[in-house]
Amino acid sequence: MSYKRLTLEMILKALARVLIWRYKPLIIGVTGNVGKTSTKEAIATVVRTRMTVRASPGNLNNDIGLPLSILGDWGDEYYHHGPSLGFWGRVIGSALRDCIIRNAAYPRALVLEYSADRPKDISRLVKLFKPHIAVVTAIGDIPVHVEFFRSPDAVAREKSALVHTLLPSDYALLNADDERVLDMRVATKARVRTFGSQQTASASFSHEAPWIEEGVVKGMVCKLHYDGGFVPVRIPGVLGRTTCYAVAAAAAVGQILHVNTLTLSETFTGYLSPAGRLRIISGVKNTTLIDDTYNAAPAAMRMALETLRDVPAQRKVAVLGDMLELGGFTIEAHEAIGNSVHAIAQRLVCVGERAALIGRVAEKHMPAGSVQYAHTADEARLMVQDLLVEGDVVLVKGSQGMRMEKVVEEIMAEPQLAKELLVRQYGHWLAS
Repeated sequence: MSYKRLTLEMILKALARVLIWRYKPLIIGVTGNVGKTSTKEAIATVVRTRMTVRASPGNLNNDIGLPLSILGDWGDEYYHHGPSLGFWGRVIGSALRDCIIRNAAYPRALVLEYSADRPKDISRLVKLFKPHIAVVTAIGDIPVHVEFFRSPDAVAREKSALVHTLLPSDYALLNADDERVLDMRVATKARVRTFGSQQTASASFSHEAPWIEEGVVKGMVCKLHYDGGFVPVRIPGVLGRTTCYAVAAAAAVGQILHVNTLTLSETFTGYLSPAGRLRIISGVKNTTLIDDTYNAAPAAMRMALETLRDVPAQRKVAVLGDMLELGGFTIEAHEAIGNSVHAIAQRLVCVGERAALIGRVAEKHMPAGSVQYAHTADEARLMVQDLLVEGDVVLVKGSQGMRMEKVVEEIMAEPQLAKELLVRQYGHWLAS
């Protein structure tokens, strides 16, 4: 780490700690390997019914991004224009003013994402910025970034640091469907509540299904069980069980804040899933795209394929890129996807040398010519467009380093809306 970066981190962290001391916001921390950002946004949607709130933008979740989120609403400038000397000067100057002169607009709640790319990442952050409510989404059998840990259990132990530091007056909200997450209940002194698909959870969902009107996929529907009753929930513009988990986690936060069931049901109609997370986008040739291009871990890949499975269509197409940062689990994870995708999609496009492992397994079970291969997303763009026919439902997913959003841009019906609808439409990403 360079001296300049270390100095910047120290300044940002010190200022962030002063602002937390001065304004005493409710801090809701979110971690996990699947659905962190969707859960963070769903929680912010619910908290907004009770108080002013700021959710950390994008994936500002590390030693610089997390304190930056505490200091102010800097996401657009950080992502779209890039951090420069002038940018950091504005950040520090604004924070100093907020430290000295009380800012009446400072939010009463912060929803922050805590990332663990390597051991001790969360442990270090949570010592500085302890949440009052900690939410753990899912770990999965082979989590992303596992190459930097000895095992998936080591990843879970690092994630558990978020709940380990909680006080008895705090809350730990755990995914009841993930055994590694649920086991964290013994690692905390806080009050434990759960969320998921099990009816014994504090907030749960059931009867999840695609929301379809006149043959058009509109979003997701489910029943949300909450405070002894249930309400129907419709979430527009997005698909997948991951969305239901995000809604259930947000409902569990709503319980703590005493948000009633009717308010919750109405609130989620205005929830907008982050770009690249199972978003529904109109495609060329009257097709429907499921854009899940933000990133990819094995558990998230399986959920995305289950989403494709559950959407009715004459033909289903899966465009899958490499899952990166899996270390020694790389071959096993990709071959496992190959063993399941053939029962879901009629056509498969594999992008990257690791994704080719998916194809090699899948083509053993699929008709000849059903699987195609590309080295990069740029190479796959026209390949995918050429194979599409009217009525296809197309899932596009891969790790962020594979840039699978380029494929979506090629096959979306209105590519002029790419900057509005797709991930990574700024700065160095557009230049690469």
